[in-house]
Amino acid sequence: MKILSWNVNGLRAAVKNGIIDFLKKENPDIILFQETKVDNMSVPEEIYHLDYKVYINPAQKKGYSGTMALTKTEPLDYVAGIGNKDFDSEGRVQTFNFDDYYLINSYFPNSQHGLTRLDYKIEFDHEILKYCDDLKSKKGVIITGDFNVAHEEIDIARPKDNQNNAGFTQQERDFMTEFLNHGYIDTYRYFHKEPNHYSWWSYRFNAREKNIGWRIDYFVVSKDFIKNVNDSLILENVMGSDHAPIELILK
Repeated sequence: MKILSWNVNGLRAAVKNGIIDFLKKENPDIILFQETKVDNMSVPEEIYHLDYKVYINPAQKKGYSGTMALTKTEPLDYVAGIGNKDFDSEGRVQTFNFDDYYLINSYFPNSQHGLTRLDYKIEFDHEILKYCDDLKSKKGVIITGDFNVAHEEIDIARPKDNQNNAGFTQQERDFMTEFLNHGYIDTYRYFHKEPNHYSWWSYRFNAREKNIGWRIDYFVVSKDFIKNVNDSLILENVMGSDHAPIELILK
């Protein structure tokens, strides 16, 4: 079973960039998008031509944030948001209750240039951790998406140049450590220890061609669920966004 997660940085632009052909070829069981920037009326028609049930959680602000999921198997239950209006208005979280696990599609806030949204991000971080812990007490949890943080120096091409920049502040990195210490596993790092693998590159300075990137997109699972995971991948050569899609292979 394959679950695909991808920050598409605008779904309409990504469709124009050819992601539909990739999705048809890859044929994952579940597709999770972040930063879709669409509402129910502006989803590209091509999405509905794929053989999936579509779940949309748009932001109230037009053309901003948002998450979306496509799944071949209908969940037992679906919830948009985490019950906090300050975060739910931005369409950042979707939760799917399947037989053996909860699957959470998440788009963590960016702390922004000048760290103007760092406090908001840290508050979101702790709210979603509490939310995951509550679900984890019932059964296995998979949470995926753009966490907007490079956890360790191995996860960023130029750590010294980015100290205290958005996505690499000590507060954000400490939270990621705290999250994992609550009984979760970063699946990519569980299977792959080598450096120089990233999931996001700036559009500037030919960063992707030079592989000057950040690993900020994750599949994280509760510790008891790792036995069900075969592999965790970054599909670094797949274009269509400034992020690469990531993929979880379940047994």
